[in-house]
Amino acid sequence: MGPRPRGEPPRPPEEGRVSDADLPRSAAGGDALEIARHCARVARDIIRSAASHADVTAVKGRGNVVTATDLAVERAVMTILREHFPGHAILSEETASATPTDGWTWVIDPLDGTKNFSRGIAHFAFTLALCVDDEPVLGLTTHPLLGLEVVAIAGGGCTVDGHRAVLRPCPTVADAVVAMDLGYNADRARRQIELAAHLWPGMQSLRIPGSAALGFAGLAAGWWDLYLHSDLQPWDLAAGLLIVREAGGVVLARDGTPAAMASRAVIAGTGTAVRDALARAGELPVT
Repeated sequence: MGPRPRGEPPRPPEEGRVSDADLPRSAAGGDALEIARHCARVARDIIRSAASHADVTAVKGRGNVVTATDLAVERAVMTILREHFPGHAILSEETASATPTDGWTWVIDPLDGTKNFSRGIAHFAFTLALCVDDEPVLGLTTHPLLGLEVVAIAGGGCTVDGHRAVLRPCPTVADAVVAMDLGYNADRARRQIELAAHLWPGMQSLRIPGSAALGFAGLAAGWWDLYLHSDLQPWDLAAGLLIVREAGGVVLARDGTPAAMASRAVIAGTGTAVRDALARAGELPVT
């Protein structure tokens, strides 16, 4: 499949595979991956400059805060993307309500892990994905303080800091370092805690990242072997779906089907460990 001329209607990648040449070019003919990296560098600089003095500007619900930095990163990145890709939609967490997601769409979380950021906990991320008809074809997640960069292109593999990344072998939950996030829905969070208690001590250890983007990227980076979340939005998931798949893992919904952008609860990791976790989760009584 050759490059798509500017102005041509979007098309899905053939058999889920794309290359740099297949990704859309910017209005000036620029490379989509390099522009994504430029967005990440701009986000990194804004986040680093405010990391020690976060300014909470709004509360969206219990535990769910917004800082001035979320909004500053969103504005800066949307300006870049509108300049380079004026025909593309942009779905971003802070301005998501009326964004269409058919055709070419950039999906952004300007600061994933805002609660951590607002408390001075150095574990948060900038993440974005380029999708066509709700399928991610380019995903990038970066940890602004560590400088970690995780990139995936559909059919082109996943890299961590420029090196090819493959999930480490992990056949069962018992072999796994498990990471889990709770989200903001109280009932869903309670069930996550019940699941953690059900799995314990039949795992190596348990981590709560506080950032879905780093939850998925951490699998590719080798930080943990399984990642579970039950309260996701598309901007939490878009890049992570592609990152895990291109690193040789799977992301499944809780019914065992492949996760999609609209999935709310997922388990990600190596196929055997994910299916073992799903089987063990099915042992819990329905409440």
